[in-house]
Amino acid sequence: MAKGYWIGQVTITDAERYPDYVAANAEAFAKFGARFVVRGGECELMEGSARPRQVVIEFPSYEQAIACYQSPEYQAAATIRFDSAESDLVIVEGWEG
Repeated sequence: MAKGYWIGQVTITDAERYPDYVAANAEAFAKFGARFVVRGGECELMEGSARPRQVVIEFPSYEQAIACYQSPEYQAAATIRFDSAESDLVIVEGWEG
């Protein structure tokens, strides 16, 4: 079964409120087996456009990645993100080669 990934790009618009989102999403991420692969960190834009903060989160499966996003736990956290950041998020199925 292929893993699932959230690939997000974030522009934080309220630095005081954004940590509340980080704290709130922990419950959903733990419930669905999420593991951060990339969480902020230094980056260099080589082509195209990007937001300042990059995030990649790995899930045990594509289905778990979708279920996490749709869960009541994550949707509660997402309302905080909507108020404190602008973001782009895509959920993708991993490649098993």
